[in-house]
Amino acid sequence: MKPTFTLFLLLLVTTFATAQEFKTPVDYLNYISKETDIISRTTWKYTSAVAHSKNARKIDVTRKTLVKSIQSATKKIEALKEGYKGDVEYRNQLLAYLAISEKQLNQEYDKIINMQEVAEQSYDFMEAFIMARDLVNAKINEEVDKLNANQKIFANKYGIQIGEDKSELGKKMKISNEVFENHTQLYLIFFKVNFTESVLMKAIAQNDLNAIQQNSNALEQYANEGLDKLKTFQPYKNDLMLVNATKKVLEFSKKEALEFAPGVVAFMMLNQKFQESKKIMDDKAANARSTAEIDNFNTLVNSLNKEVGTYNKLNTKFNTERSNAINNWNVTGTNFISKHVPID
Repeated sequence: MKPTFTLFLLLLVTTFATAQEFKTPVDYLNYISKETDIISRTTWKYTSAVAHSKNARKIDVTRKTLVKSIQSATKKIEALKEGYKGDVEYRNQLLAYLAISEKQLNQEYDKIINMQEVAEQSYDFMEAFIMARDLVNAKINEEVDKLNANQKIFANKYGIQIGEDKSELGKKMKISNEVFENHTQLYLIFFKVNFTESVLMKAIAQNDLNAIQQNSNALEQYANEGLDKLKTFQPYKNDLMLVNATKKVLEFSKKEALEFAPGVVAFMMLNQKFQESKKIMDDKAANARSTAEIDNFNTLVNSLNKEVGTYNKLNTKFNTERSNAINNWNVTGTNFISKHVPID
């Protein structure tokens, strides 16, 4: 399951009545508020689409709509060349915020999507992808802090009281930030064992005994590390649904390392011994084979035939449990986001 990518643009805190002429500083803020409110609502549609839709086209359409709303607001704010009676500090900071937001949603978005394409090739790639995504959000938030600071400076200069954003839209965005962050933390724990398990399966398919041993040891280590992290993990609103799903994956991965991998190695070693013995027997003429060699070979054949059934049962059992654990995590992760991120 690929992690969800989204950018969270701040909902600006000003909510005054609309006005078109700047006879007063409040009129000026009203005009700006009207433009930023459009961006805020479009941002929420984008965030909501990411949370509740699996349709990549729909998500990208809302992203492009958001970009257009930013571009439209930029043109209107740029036209306010004099700001309010020559005071352009707040205007300039707003333009800087809009420019960076547009850049992140276009250029940086493309870079991150490219990173996402290879993210599942290793844990390091996945971690780098998430760090890059978070850096994009951090850059936007940094500009938001500057913007809010300049807004307060402007308001204080003209004796305007600005309260904290308590709008429904602001609350929704705050919630979505917290939910996605909670999901991401658990996803990284899940992904580390899931990726290691996939490497282990590849080693088994290639009959690479050394790689099987190395990756089964790593799988046990990462499963234990993950279980330790879950002991102190703070779930969103104490909802344990995704924590429990993660725990099931970790517990299965640990059992896979301790029970399945050793069983696979034992069967492979027996089969390897049989193949070596068979080659020796095949290389000898029938009349050149000793009774002891024939007895030993037949014993190996009987042991292998017996172990084939045991191995197949073991393989079927763990394949089923693995599929159930991973599917359960994926479904639970989707349900967790859908449950907690508000719907329009």
